[in-house]
Amino acid sequence: MVKSKYKAIFYIVLSAFCFAVMGLCVTKSGDLPTMQKVFFRNFFALFIAIGSLKKSHTKFEIGDKKNHAVLFVRAFGGSIGMIGNFYALGKMNLSDALMLNKMSPFFVIVFSFIFLKEKLTPFQALTVVGAFCGSMFIIKPTFSNVELVPALCGFFGGMGAGLAYTCVRYLGQKGVKGPVIVAYFSAFSCLLTLPFMIIQFKPMTAAQFIFLLGAGISAAGGQFSITAAYSHAPAKEISVYDYSQLIFSTILGVLFLNQLPDKWSFVGYVIIIAMAVLVFFYNNFWNDKAKPSAQT
Repeated sequence: MVKSKYKAIFYIVLSAFCFAVMGLCVTKSGDLPTMQKVFFRNFFALFIAIGSLKKSHTKFEIGDKKNHAVLFVRAFGGSIGMIGNFYALGKMNLSDALMLNKMSPFFVIVFSFIFLKEKLTPFQALTVVGAFCGSMFIIKPTFSNVELVPALCGFFGGMGAGLAYTCVRYLGQKGVKGPVIVAYFSAFSCLLTLPFMIIQFKPMTAAQFIFLLGAGISAAGGQFSITAAYSHAPAKEISVYDYSQLIFSTILGVLFLNQLPDKWSFVGYVIIIAMAVLVFFYNNFWNDKAKPSAQT
């Protein structure tokens, strides 16, 4: 059991690194339209997902009509989340943009309460409010902040991702396989962004194409790594390690983009990570003591 947990931690840290590299590649792809970046990121990931389906001999089965509706919401929410995240990556600090995307676990708590009727405790509600306050230090909501619109897009990108992950939780409970969800999402996102990409298409240099290819490959690596992580240990035991992405993105931003977050962003990072750590302890220790019969 302990060895399995160590494997899970390794995989989730690996996924955090992969997603940080994806963010770097998206940023380094330059001034290409956001929809073009999203299209090519998912176009490459789609082929990897299809290859995974064939290799594992997994049938493309979704189940009843409600699963179809939830899968559509997952794909739409995930696509909107990715568009917001990619727009933010092109306009603001790498670590700031990725940290705003890490608001998604707190939105999962909210959406699970609204749509899945899961219990929302006062403690969880306080951590959501605390994380929101932390995000304000990164967004810096003043009219003099030139990064206000990108920051808001990044924030709503995290909201879209939170909605998508809530749907993934539901679909997983209904037996829909992970590769099916990834393939559906990648195909849906490509179709959604294709018309915009055609209208706004900007010719790419070889370097820009390579960076978008790198974004697709690293994103697929992150998806498969995080899937492996959650197959070795419950989410509540390892999710906090996903915030190692902040360390990777900050280092990559300094090394390759000459970016260093300002003091207020660091305050926001500390608050959001503190809320994530509190949720981690609540899920693994404090709540278990309050409810000895609860399943781990």
